[in-house]
Amino acid sequence: MSIIIDENTRLLVQGITGREGIFHTRTMLEYGTKVVAGVTPGKGGQDVAFDIKGKAVSVPVFNTVREAAEKTNCNATVIFVPAKFTPAGVYEAADAGIPLIITISEHTPVHEMMKCCYVTRQRGIRLFGPNSFGIISPGKCKAGFMAHKYYTPGPVGLMSRSATNCYETVMMMTACGIGQSTCIGVGGDMIPGSTFVDLLPDFQADPETKYIVLIGEIGGSEEEIAAEYIKKHVTKPVVALIAGKNAPRGKNMGHAGAIVGADGAGSAENKEKALRAAGVRIAESTTHIIEILKEVVHG
Repeated sequence: MSIIIDENTRLLVQGITGREGIFHTRTMLEYGTKVVAGVTPGKGGQDVAFDIKGKAVSVPVFNTVREAAEKTNCNATVIFVPAKFTPAGVYEAADAGIPLIITISEHTPVHEMMKCCYVTRQRGIRLFGPNSFGIISPGKCKAGFMAHKYYTPGPVGLMSRSATNCYETVMMMTACGIGQSTCIGVGGDMIPGSTFVDLLPDFQADPETKYIVLIGEIGGSEEEIAAEYIKKHVTKPVVALIAGKNAPRGKNMGHAGAIVGADGAGSAENKEKALRAAGVRIAESTTHIIEILKEVVHG
């Protein structure tokens, strides 16, 4: 099995008629994802046509998420709209009862994201992002924009705040014959819809996942909170990389959430210390992740 998404996922694409929506809907369909509907206000009743491996595929477009959900029974949505429209897209999906919402845009306003997190958690909805590359269960389903050719089925569950570090790690994993169960883009913005500690119970319970890779970065306290959970509840081997070790304090580095406080809060050193105390193997680079995985997977 896999976590979050699988071959039974029926995906909705909000913003399907935009440039990014069309491009990534095509790649998700090519991967075999069941994209059952799209939403663009004012363009309801249209179809978006694709040529998928020589076969004509049409995805119906609706004006609202509620209408799309009622007509297609979609159970997940990925939102390809600019950051300023992302909160409205989240609220609409939540009001329509979509149980899984993935947001792609970077720099969604922090105060708006706080509201989105509150609304979705109150309703038992799983929210990912913003600034997430999506989720992929190799060989089963892809909801996002990752280059799926690098992913292969296997025993390693991976969750990452950084898209680039995740891609690089997965590419090297696949090259040395180590596959993935599920890979999740947690996102690098300041207020994520789901954090590492939200996902650890899923990976721990998943029989297909034998090992866990956590790719964090400076800023916030997600990794320290995850360390406490790992210490108490996770029995599977965990490997972690904390990016941004050489970043100066008090300076934002790339992602909105990647900043070390003047007092050292959110530093790589603090995070690594907490994770080591929980029994996590710490990697110094993506290449080092692979070296550790070879050791624990292949013995």
